[in-house]
Amino acid sequence: VVCGAAGGIGQPLSLLLKQSDLITDLALYDVVNAPGVAADLSHINTKSTVTGHGKEDMDAALKGAHTVIIPAGVPRKPGMTRDDLFKINAGIVAGLAEGVAKNCPGAFVLVISNPVNSTVPIVAEVLKKHGVFNPKKVFGISTLDVVRSSRFVSEVKPSIDPKATRITVVGGHSGVTIVPLLSKIPGFVEDLSKEQLDALTHRIQYGGDEVVKAKDGAGSATLSMAYAGARFALTLLEATVAGKTGLVESSYVNLDADAESTASFKAKHDLDYFALDVEFGKEGVKHILPLPEVSAYEQTLLDAAFPELKTNITKGASFVTGA
Repeated sequence: VVCGAAGGIGQPLSLLLKQSDLITDLALYDVVNAPGVAADLSHINTKSTVTGHGKEDMDAALKGAHTVIIPAGVPRKPGMTRDDLFKINAGIVAGLAEGVAKNCPGAFVLVISNPVNSTVPIVAEVLKKHGVFNPKKVFGISTLDVVRSSRFVSEVKPSIDPKATRITVVGGHSGVTIVPLLSKIPGFVEDLSKEQLDALTHRIQYGGDEVVKAKDGAGSATLSMAYAGARFALTLLEATVAGKTGLVESSYVNLDADAESTASFKAKHDLDYFALDVEFGKEGVKHILPLPEVSAYEQTLLDAAFPELKTNITKGASFVTGA
């Protein structure tokens, strides 16, 4: 199910998902235009059946779903802060999480709606309220940061193949919380000046602003986000449906999804959520890979990310709990 399927991310995301043979039924839900988008996509010659569901039809869209992807909400416009965004999108995401709890409590839930650092805790708290929260099944899609990192690094060093190079990005999914571990690319950082490293890191952290500015009021990163969202979703389906092993993506998750591996990290930093490399299995999160050894430069980035993340997480959780 794609919730927000008629939007700027939802339409291209649904198009990319329609191409996969791992999907038998693709349900498109949105408050407007979903039946039209569904009719259009339903003509594509792949196996999946496409259905469109409008405002009053959320339960039918979600009933018995295996995977729910949430790009619903409003995009960021020039001059809009992520706080402005939160006020609108928090309510939308909470409403969809209620629908998941009621209609498909065992579904994998993939959250794209920004601000992800806060919307993932919102989904988790709603599911907890209904007694159906499984930390192994709720993901914040931070894949766009990974996709951007691969591309931007290849622009700095053209010998690097952007498609074959997956860069671990940890932390969260906005601004200073995005920490690309560029030191893990063999021989890359050593060739950069401090200014070049600063510029590249900043570009990865604030790549979204680049698109918002270039679109000049007409939206935010929708096509690249749809690509990243589809890549994440299809990788998860490869593991959960096709049974492939050893598949890894960076994702913003609840650390209890692999409590044993994350216990010391969680205790040290007092964080319930963090983006790390995650190995997928049949149940969703099979294993959260530990934070790799980082450079001194990356440690300063992490030190800036931790307090910001804590604030974002608390904000999301208290939106639901009122605490």
